[in-house]
Amino acid sequence: MGYDFDSIINRRGTSSLKWDFEQKHTGSTGLLPLWVADMDFTAPREIVDAIRQRVEHGIFGYTLEPDSYFEAAASWLERRHGWSVRRDWMVASSGVIPSLTAAILALTRPGDGVVIQPPVYHPFALRIAGNGRRVVENPLALSGMRWDMDLEGLARVVDNDTRMLVLCSPHNPVSRVWERDTLARLGDFCGRRGIVIVSDEIHCDLVMRGHRHVPLASVSEAAASNSVTLMSATKTFNLAGLGGSLTIIPDAGLRERFNTVHRAVFAGTANAIAVPAAEAAWRNGGRWLDELLEYIEENCLFMTRYLAEHLPAAKVFPLEGTYLALIDMRSLGLTDEELKERLLRVAGVWLDEGVKFGRGGEGFQRLNLACPSAILAEALERIVRALGE
Repeated sequence: MGYDFDSIINRRGTSSLKWDFEQKHTGSTGLLPLWVADMDFTAPREIVDAIRQRVEHGIFGYTLEPDSYFEAAASWLERRHGWSVRRDWMVASSGVIPSLTAAILALTRPGDGVVIQPPVYHPFALRIAGNGRRVVENPLALSGMRWDMDLEGLARVVDNDTRMLVLCSPHNPVSRVWERDTLARLGDFCGRRGIVIVSDEIHCDLVMRGHRHVPLASVSEAAASNSVTLMSATKTFNLAGLGGSLTIIPDAGLRERFNTVHRAVFAGTANAIAVPAAEAAWRNGGRWLDELLEYIEENCLFMTRYLAEHLPAAKVFPLEGTYLALIDMRSLGLTDEELKERLLRVAGVWLDEGVKFGRGGEGFQRLNLACPSAILAEALERIVRALGE
């Protein structure tokens, strides 16, 4: 590999949410954090060079997104995902969650139903309920070691006041990469019912071999005209602390409604550092990403084998997309609270509890594989000692 993913870089004392949150709130620094979804890897040197060049200019006034920023994004989406995106479809935003919030405010009314498919990224429900809309749950269906959308269940839970569905694609935390047929069926159903789909595709580039991300808006003209796609370079290239995202809305009517709220509430999106960083990522980050995905796959394979040998009751679900592995610990016979306490207090490892992601997450833990293999090995040794007793 040309890039170094093995070096352990000390992130403590950098105001890292992942590494400094524990010390800030408890005064302790003993836990190994494999929870929140950022990586313990440096960004590609091409991005660091672009940031350095911008910083050396020394002036950081109000910033525009240049045409080259949108051109780089469109070129990336075409090369990596086969999706041709027009410039006028794209709206620069401060982040995916602010854009989700703007879509909820613009395209639904107070009291309207908004569908989520738990277990799923928990801020979805918070933004829906926090803005006076109803959270409508249509849980994923679990069969053996595979999660699927329950499209028959979806038909049962929606009503005439259901106006939106928030799709997670690839799905966090179950790491599913949705197939074109499933997305087409979802798009057809929502189109017929007048339910706008907001598709969070922030993990779209983080897809393992044998799988391919399909942008929802690319599956049909109907899906394109009835969807809002949220994407960003931040998850792919470990730039979350810089912010910045794109909202892609092919339909002019939906886009104008979105823009009306976005301009009123979330104006001033460009960041003097985030813009050149994202542009450099989209133009020059492909080789780094390819090597990263190989490393993540190797980490997942190592973890799967290690747990199969030393803690076979813990089952690692297949990793199709994201760098977040879902581990089924239901066979250990522990409650969620007991599992949490054992991992934190005995193992000294901080994972994300499955219950955090809603219905269906009970008995699961989400583990962040985007770390040096030595850190992962130490964490797994601790987990086995704590849970194998």
